[in-house]
Amino acid sequence: MGDQQTAHADDVSSVAVYVVAYLEVMPPSTGEAAAMLRQYRAASRTDVGHVHLEVLQQSGRTDHFAIVALWQDHNAFEAHAKAAHTRQCHEALQPLRISPYDERPHTALETGSPLATRTPGAIYVVTHADAIPPAKDDALVLLKELAEASRYEGGAMRFEVLQQRSRQNHFTIVELWQDQKALEAHAMATHTRQFREQFQPMTGSLYDERLYHALD
Repeated sequence: MGDQQTAHADDVSSVAVYVVAYLEVMPPSTGEAAAMLRQYRAASRTDVGHVHLEVLQQSGRTDHFAIVALWQDHNAFEAHAKAAHTRQCHEALQPLRISPYDERPHTALETGSPLATRTPGAIYVVTHADAIPPAKDDALVLLKELAEASRYEGGAMRFEVLQQRSRQNHFTIVELWQDQKALEAHAMATHTRQFREQFQPMTGSLYDERLYHALD
C-alpha cells in the first residue's frame, strides 16, 4: 500500500473523524473484492480532507477486510461518503458480501506520536474492546496507560486508541508492529498483561483482537 504517513497526531484537529469499517465477502470472491478495494483506496486518497486510509486483509481469513481511515473533519467524511467512487465501490461489493458493511466512526482517545510509514512485513492489530457503562471511565484510564507504555516498545510503529462516537463505552485499538517478534514481545510485556488482567472484569464482551496485513 505504501501510505507515506507523515502527519503528526498533534496536527490533527479534535474534530477529525476516525473510521474503522469491517467487510466480509464470499471466499471465492476474495480476489475480486481486493481489486475493488484497491481502486477505492486510490480514489479516496484524492478526496479533500483525506489524512490517511488503509485497507487491511485479515491474516488467516483472507475474505475478511478492514478499512482504517482518518478524515480532517465531519464535512470531509460526509463528502467522501457521498463521492461517486465510494458509492460505486459499495454497489459493486454488495453482491459479494456475506454480511452488512460495518462502519464505525470514532474520535481519538490516545494517538500519540507521528503516524509511522509502513514497512514490508509489518503487522496490524485491530481490536474491539468495550466496557460495561459503569466502568467506562476506569476503562479510559487503562487504555490510555496501555497506549502510552506500548508505543515506547521496540518495533512499535503505531498505537492508537479510538472511542466510538455512538457508543462511548466501545473502543478500537489500532496497532502497527514491525514484525511478529515485536508483536509477541508486546503480548508478553508486563504492562500488556497487567492491562488485560485489570480490563477483563470491566469488559462487556470478549476482547476481539484480529491480525491484519496491508493490502498491497
